[in-house]
Amino acid sequence: MTDRFAGVSAHADTFTADRLPPREQWPEFFWELPQLQYPSQLNASVELLDQTVSAGRGDHTAVVADDGTWTYQELLDDVQAVAALLRDVGVEPGNRVLLRGPNNGRLVVCWLAALRVGGVVVTTIPMLRTSELDALLEIAQPSVALVDHRFCEDWSATSFAGLTITYGDASPESMEVRARAATSSAEPTETAASDTALLAFTSGTTGRPKATMHAHRDILAIADTFSAHVVKPDPDDVFSGSPPLAFTFGLGGLVVFPMRVGATTVLLEAGAPPKVLDAIEKHRITCLFTAPTAYRAMLPAIADADVSSLRRCISAGETLPAATWQSWFDATGIALIDGIGATEMLHIFISASDGDIRPGYTGKVVPGYRAQIVDEDMQPVEPGTPGRLAVQGPTGCRYLNDERQANYVQEGWNLTGDVYVMDEDGYFQYVARADDMIVSSGYNIAAPEVENALLTHHAVAEVAVVGTPDEDRGMVVTAYVVPAAEISPTDDLRRELQDHVKANIAPYKYPRILEFVEALPKTATGKLQRFRLRN
Repeated sequence: MTDRFAGVSAHADTFTADRLPPREQWPEFFWELPQLQYPSQLNASVELLDQTVSAGRGDHTAVVADDGTWTYQELLDDVQAVAALLRDVGVEPGNRVLLRGPNNGRLVVCWLAALRVGGVVVTTIPMLRTSELDALLEIAQPSVALVDHRFCEDWSATSFAGLTITYGDASPESMEVRARAATSSAEPTETAASDTALLAFTSGTTGRPKATMHAHRDILAIADTFSAHVVKPDPDDVFSGSPPLAFTFGLGGLVVFPMRVGATTVLLEAGAPPKVLDAIEKHRITCLFTAPTAYRAMLPAIADADVSSLRRCISAGETLPAATWQSWFDATGIALIDGIGATEMLHIFISASDGDIRPGYTGKVVPGYRAQIVDEDMQPVEPGTPGRLAVQGPTGCRYLNDERQANYVQEGWNLTGDVYVMDEDGYFQYVARADDMIVSSGYNIAAPEVENALLTHHAVAEVAVVGTPDEDRGMVVTAYVVPAAEISPTDDLRRELQDHVKANIAPYKYPRILEFVEALPKTATGKLQRFRLRN
């Protein structure tokens, strides 16, 4: 399998190249659309930022955030300064640069600066606790971390032995102060289009995270496929939404898509539904990205909010119920754009907009991709028959040094872990997850990780965690706990265990439902029967 667009790698640090899967385990890639014919040497930071300034839009607002407002020229100036600082502290092309902070302007500056110097960006969810961060550090092995000064408590307790630079504060050692004094060149590194640009983490069903590798051209490809053909943005659009930039759904919708066309993005450090509604009215948002849970949560207040500026509302992260689609349409007159994507694919590959939308269906294959429904033997099934969703396109799964690559990619196809049905017209309809992943409010949660957190509490003898269907969140984490000997199950203990989980792993993973049981259902050989708990 050859890469016809592979250029000369700029990576002096070959960490990611050395940990690619064997070539026979790669998915088949193709770049058939004219707009995907990228040059062999390509730096995504330059394409998203410098090109807009060169086109005469330097004075156009690029970012509006809680920590300030940047035009494209101001953003470029700050990115160049931080890029020079990264070179001052010894960052070489191929080094991993970890980012930890909420959605704001400085996080975007850090992300673009790391790409500019040829670094491999590792953006993390700010809610992650020390143990979760340590798991990512072991996999990514970053050299430098750029950390919002408000998120240092859990970070300082990690095993990270590299250089940490804080930002957002006024100390002499802050990123902003040091960047103004940087002396190295800010010129962009001439990376290959195929050089790894970012590591995006996704939860595995075992609880052990997987790092997916994506190249500079992949970042542009998601804008030139899904965004160009489904969102259809223009430079006057104003983007916003709630997903963290560590989620590729948020990275695409809130950074890559607006910057690809020179539009504006409004970044919210707190993306709760009331904050989103306020931002829509205040900033005249036109393109909104969030999960079905958030659209449902906004509905009760929608009559008192001014959402007249909206023209595109994109939903992903979990299945979109037809009732939610209809309620949002009745309240706003806007047809929600549904979509399925995957961290392994970087962004959305099945969707629809305008007259192509069918409520209750995810949509059709996005131009640039192909998809089919297959059985367990990888054979295509007839329309109307449920099966495994298999996808190919300009992006695809390449796990960093992970044996689970062979599960996700089979015979050149990416298998997303979803069961779908395709009808005679090529529309795809979601049926279920094919694995034990719990998808709640757009967050992927691995049951074993929650179980492990609960088992560290002295009152827990055994525990099993499953997902329970929920009208508001899609699914909620549900824990069945066998108390330790001489421990009495009480409401106070239930709250104590829930708080214990929040204190040890990201709070969104805690079990909203926690039931005490005398025993867990098991087979004769002692294997847990999760299906009985789900039922």
